[in-house]
Amino acid sequence: MSHAIKRGLGRVGYALASALLLFVTLAPLAVAISSSFKQREGLFSPQLWPDQPTLDNYLTLFRDQPFAHNLLNSALVALGVVGLSMLLGLMAAWALARVDFRGRGLLLLTILAASMFPQVAVLSGMFELVRVLGLYDSLGALLLADLMLTLPFTVWVLVTFTRQLPRELEEAAAMDGVGPLTLVFRIFAPLLAPAMVATGLLAFIAAWNEFLFALTFTLSTEERTVPVAIALISAPSKFELPWGALMAASVIVTLPLLLLVLVFQRRIVSGLTQGSVKG
Repeated sequence: MSHAIKRGLGRVGYALASALLLFVTLAPLAVAISSSFKQREGLFSPQLWPDQPTLDNYLTLFRDQPFAHNLLNSALVALGVVGLSMLLGLMAAWALARVDFRGRGLLLLTILAASMFPQVAVLSGMFELVRVLGLYDSLGALLLADLMLTLPFTVWVLVTFTRQLPRELEEAAAMDGVGPLTLVFRIFAPLLAPAMVATGLLAFIAAWNEFLFALTFTLSTEERTVPVAIALISAPSKFELPWGALMAASVIVTLPLLLLVLVFQRRIVSGLTQGSVKG
């Protein structure tokens, strides 16, 4: 078989694999968008786009329940988690990557192990901590709980990137009398921007989609986040499921994540590939 034929078959295989990946990725979103514009009887129609699209499902979300307030709660918790994860993770990454002290390797392994614990395993302990701190049924409880999920991963990833920065930067900064905080936030932080964007987006997605802690640590409707609000959407009758409203809520929740990925896609790719090659 000639080289040209092999290259042509390779291109065809790549195109087919790409098409299959796009179909598997985008088909559920397309069905969700289509269903969100359908009425009750139209949900069982096989056609992708309804003949008479309607916004009733979207209007129902904001009219019958405080869905806008739930979106705000999710945004506040997710942004707070990202901010704290970046702040604490950057300082911890510098200490673990640059400062020599006894037990550093064991501490890194402990941080990695903490990120592997399932949420159910730490749920009872987190509940007691939230209760003792008086944070039950508040966004502070979700902020603390979600931080436990994102901080170990953030620290571990930033340590990997920090180790690749040249030590000459620290030596030059020390000669100029630069303190540790200035070194971390004025010198290291700009160099780690792609890695911070990538890890920050992953932390945002984890906090935005978190369900178990949000369901356990909140009780009132005003303190619920979007995943819990979606799970508690009810239909007018107990004999039907509110598929239209559920699909509309899913589309609304997915759009911010898509916009973030589109806006920061260059930095995300740069951050994900920067640590793969050691220069």
